[in-house]
Amino acid sequence: MKFIKFLLLGSLFGILMVKSEAISWFRIQEMFRFQSFHMYGIIGTAVILGVAGVALIKKFNIRDYQGNPILFNPKDKSTTRYLAGGFIFGLGWALSGACPGPMVVNVGYGFLTMIIVFFFALVGTYLYGVIKNQLPH
Repeated sequence: MKFIKFLLLGSLFGILMVKSEAISWFRIQEMFRFQSFHMYGIIGTAVILGVAGVALIKKFNIRDYQGNPILFNPKDKSTTRYLAGGFIFGLGWALSGACPGPMVVNVGYGFLTMIIVFFFALVGTYLYGVIKNQLPH
């Protein structure tokens, strides 16, 4: 029962994704074909909210739900890794029509074929973990 708040927040997130049409394969295809601003507006809003959230966490030293401090570690700046990772992520997103958030929402919404996409996203994440030390970081 102590995790009910996360279930409620996840449900709210799913409802927002459905109502904003962010789970729509057609909306995602429009974005990749530069035919509509709709998804860019959603992504831009998410980026602005994320930046504001991180700024508030840093300014007020907000802690996580267990009382631990939230730490932001600086990342290594390497153009190659971000270009390669972004290309792979974008290719998967364009081919499947869903990124990780909408993937799960689509399964919950009843599009059971997304289970295949979700499964292979987990496989890809696992394989990255296996070969991570051999990749140029």
